[in-house]
Amino acid sequence: MSESNIDDLKAAADHARQVWRVVTGKYWTDGRVTISQCHGRALNTILQALIDHAKLPEVTISVHTETGQAEEEIAVPLQRFYTGTKPVIIASLANTPCTELGLHGVLERLNTTLGTSYTLDTPGLPSLLEDCIAKNYDFGIAYGFLRSAWYTKDWSSIPAKIHECEEKDREMRRSALHRSDIIEPHVYPRRAWDLYSNRVLPLWTTGEPYPHPISHAWVDENDRVDVWTPINGHEWPVSIPKDTNLDLIRIEMLNKGLEYVWLDVLCLRQKGGLREDLRAEEWKLDVPTIGSLYQWNKIHCYLSGLGRPLSVKQDYFDSDRCWFNRAWTLQEISLHGHEICGVTPDGPLDAKPDMDGNYDTEVLTTFHQKLQGLRRLEYQPFDMLEEMRRRVSTNPVDKIAGMAILLRSSTIPPYYESQSLEDAWTAFMNTTNGLMRGDLFFKYPEPGNAGAKWRPSWDQVLEKSLPKHDICKDSYMYMFCVGKHIAADGDLCQGFSVENGFVRGLAVLGSPGTHRYGELLVEDAHRIQHVLNVTATHQYPIPEDTYTLIGPEEKPYRPIELEDWVQWVVGRRLSDESFEKLSVLTMGGDVAKRMLDVTGGEERVNILV
Repeated sequence: MSESNIDDLKAAADHARQVWRVVTGKYWTDGRVTISQCHGRALNTILQALIDHAKLPEVTISVHTETGQAEEEIAVPLQRFYTGTKPVIIASLANTPCTELGLHGVLERLNTTLGTSYTLDTPGLPSLLEDCIAKNYDFGIAYGFLRSAWYTKDWSSIPAKIHECEEKDREMRRSALHRSDIIEPHVYPRRAWDLYSNRVLPLWTTGEPYPHPISHAWVDENDRVDVWTPINGHEWPVSIPKDTNLDLIRIEMLNKGLEYVWLDVLCLRQKGGLREDLRAEEWKLDVPTIGSLYQWNKIHCYLSGLGRPLSVKQDYFDSDRCWFNRAWTLQEISLHGHEICGVTPDGPLDAKPDMDGNYDTEVLTTFHQKLQGLRRLEYQPFDMLEEMRRRVSTNPVDKIAGMAILLRSSTIPPYYESQSLEDAWTAFMNTTNGLMRGDLFFKYPEPGNAGAKWRPSWDQVLEKSLPKHDICKDSYMYMFCVGKHIAADGDLCQGFSVENGFVRGLAVLGSPGTHRYGELLVEDAHRIQHVLNVTATHQYPIPEDTYTLIGPEEKPYRPIELEDWVQWVVGRRLSDESFEKLSVLTMGGDVAKRMLDVTGGEERVNILV
């Protein structure tokens, strides 16, 4: 398939995502007039919205009514009770079957909850309520689905709008996947937890493409329990710590003013459910794309386990289960900041530092330093690889999948939990952006040892030293880029190429962390030899020999001689004119300019092996 065809498919997938947002947004706004949405509407509509808002009763949901526990038993104050005028329903009402309430009972409770006075004479409404009863919905599901449309002026139009939303949702997810690639990585999540109805709903019902994400690290298997809950319709078991429950989390999120949230154990189909085949299919798309959700809203973080009180003990950072040590949480950092959950009085967040910024204990000092240093690693391949390889994942392939969204690639690989690590890494490298690939080609000092030579294998990433990002701090003035050769299904780099350069002085290793200095000998058109100084910032040997050198593509606004340094790849030109990498070296910009002047080096497209 040609590059233009791929671009057309990506454009179609992006269009499907935009259509989803328009259609679902219209469904939500047409049926849910609020004070903040009254601009441009008729006066009677505005007045009705104000009246409806004023009618909403005050609601209290407490840990006692939801779980039977006493409030004083709950360490986190925000998990004890919620009181407010948001249209929140208690768990017992949410769990009541619509068949038990009957048509009149369902309508009565919807009117009470939402401050309205609809009757069964309202055109189009009774058939929707009857449909909820026929489908054996409990009241929570019925309320969650209907709330978004509740203030519509035309109930008869709602079934068609629901059908359209469902179809556009399917189309968005269908077009996001093409063969073995995800060509729309920013597809919206599949589900959200509606805190008001206490039900997991299809995202299209919410009017929010990006619900607020909850981030947490799964506790040890011995410390958690799988629960079957009506919140997700008993579709799969929900794994939570034994010493907490979903009701406490819901109360805390309501106290933070949230309506819709995304929580993996509830919104991402889990193992052990009735449709294991469906889980594997959903995970192909849902697992690698969920990282985009964390960019757009403040993240609510449980740093000691889902729903648990925040606790920072002496061995906090030693645990593989620590939030800061998990692979998936690397992407769970937002551009809009974070809010720590499970906060208790006189807990770790209330501790005060001394004049030097230190806390009572070393672990508490480290904890606050890490909190203050949280940042989303984007466009920084070696920082990301260095951080990811020290982290822990239950499935080793998750370390690779957890980086895809952070690199802002327009294409990413699907998720296959049983895929081999090298296959997953190859799929990742085949789809990730050209700058990431370029950094690995130009800056990683060794040839690959598993298939491709131009970039490291996953085993090398895990086991060998990685270049420091800051040694190439000016690299973005140049396009360190490795692209894809669509026709040949290969990899290519366009840049300066110098043939027949003799490298010497870099065959012997130095001390770790030191630079090695050597020479590059090149000839001009008159066969006069010129000696140039070069540097290896690594400890991989470059035997004395004649090589081909590939440099970056020059930009017209930044002549090469103005650079403090220029990175070059050293290797062999093979018989088929492809290039096999051996190592990398660095030279000053003025040296690079002289070399190009002497040799007449020109830019060319290099096919990489």
